[in-house]
Amino acid sequence: TGMLCSKWLRPRESGGLLQVKTERFFVALTNGYRWGLERALSAPLVVLAVGVAAAAGAWSLYQILPEELSPTEDRAVIIIPSMAPEGSTVAHTDKSIREMEEILMPLRTETGEARRILSILGWGGVTNRGFMIVGLEDWGERERSQQEIAAQIQGQLADVPGVRPFVVNPPGLGQSAFEQPVQFVIGGPDHKQVAEWSERVVARARENPGLLFLDTDYEETRPQLNVNVDRDRAADLGIGADVIGRTLQTMLASRDVTTYMDRGREYDVILQAADEDRATPGDLANIYVRSGSGSDLIPLASLLELSEEGSPPVLHRVDRMPSVTITASLAPGYDLGAALDFLEGIAAEELPAEARVSYLGLSDEFKQAGGAVLVTFAMALLIVFLVLSAQFESFVHPLVIMTAVPLAVTGALAALLLTGNSLNIYSQIGMILLIGLMTKNGILIVEFANQLRDEGRAVRDAILEGATLRFRPVLMTAISTIFGATPLVLAMGAGAESRAAIGVVIIGGMSFATVLTLFVIPVLYDLLARFTTPVNVVSVELERLEAEHGQARAGG
Repeated sequence: TGMLCSKWLRPRESGGLLQVKTERFFVALTNGYRWGLERALSAPLVVLAVGVAAAAGAWSLYQILPEELSPTEDRAVIIIPSMAPEGSTVAHTDKSIREMEEILMPLRTETGEARRILSILGWGGVTNRGFMIVGLEDWGERERSQQEIAAQIQGQLADVPGVRPFVVNPPGLGQSAFEQPVQFVIGGPDHKQVAEWSERVVARARENPGLLFLDTDYEETRPQLNVNVDRDRAADLGIGADVIGRTLQTMLASRDVTTYMDRGREYDVILQAADEDRATPGDLANIYVRSGSGSDLIPLASLLELSEEGSPPVLHRVDRMPSVTITASLAPGYDLGAALDFLEGIAAEELPAEARVSYLGLSDEFKQAGGAVLVTFAMALLIVFLVLSAQFESFVHPLVIMTAVPLAVTGALAALLLTGNSLNIYSQIGMILLIGLMTKNGILIVEFANQLRDEGRAVRDAILEGATLRFRPVLMTAISTIFGATPLVLAMGAGAESRAAIGVVIIGGMSFATVLTLFVIPVLYDLLARFTTPVNVVSVELERLEAEHGQARAGG
């Protein structure tokens, strides 16, 4: 920069046309700022009260802002997993998916927004599951966004009988698009107990219209036949339970009884009833066991009591604990953070102390990312504070400078709320950027005030003069940063939603905090800088000590 200034800049008696036209405005603006700053320095409590109230507003804004891991981006693809009732045949599931295809086909034939529609039946090897992929045209070749199309077809597909579809906009950070965003895990001592707890939570959660397609992965939908031995009757006939068990195993499940040799190779001999003789519970009447005396054949059905019930097809464990996962999709306008907070509130009211709550999938990543960003933000604050402390050789001046950070956070959150954006990983990254951007403005004011104090000025005179002289550079820095972030907000197309979140945070934080810090930092400097010593005072004191030491040596 110094080299370019020496080559390009030339002294002139008067400025250019732009400077002549705008100078009066900037001079009046600077004089107005000086007038306001003089009164602010005379009423520090009022200024600090306004600053504290503005910084405290960040907490209120944080509570009402929607939270998610990343914004929903227009990726020109919509995923529609679907599930028919447990035990549904391939034909039944195929019929439902074909009805869904007919509903979606106008996106290709009429509006031309869809490039292709792909349906897959038997997803995961299960006959009652399927999913569809709707590939959309490029964002520049359609009038509606992917999110608008997804919201429309969500309502249309909800009326298809015999299947439960849920429309998913693929996550922006590469997570699976075939799972619902809400995955709330309840763990406990056994699956029966956990299933009971999950039913209580789901019953309460159905009252929330923001949660769609509530479901659990514990469903007692697989038919199970329980066989109970009448031990008293079997004992009267002299038949042991081991004999009954071995007979059931041999006839229904097969059993190795011996081996035989054939041309040098050994083969197992396996006994089992023919398929048609073990197809129904009534076939047990055709299986006999001998009584204890060995003379009578007793029908096995007379010794058994059969009962049919449903059982879950699979039992899940999370962190080695029996667990049930509650899944749900989100209604338009309802955010993931609010959904998880809602379920956590229900769990706190309904579940006992031994219940364990955890998360899977997108919900788990959302929880982990939120905590990681908070730690990163705190570390950035600490590092910047320590660097400034080393630069100024004082803890007071960095403290004064960094008061701009909470004000910037308030402005950033307010901008997110006004523009309808969410608090996500991209907006949180923008807030980390604000730490460096806002401390830069504080450094411009504090450093120049320190130089004036080194020249012998009083604290108030130094900060009044320094803030006034650095008023234009501070505005230039803020305005250039705001205009630099404007293309992020105005961007369109794939990934624009994520970039816009960063731009909104920078513009809102810089605009709001710059206005307040032009008054808050000078007031704090006026109050706290009195506890620091200017460099010239230290130099004078060192010269005095050296002179006294020299005189003492000469006298000695």
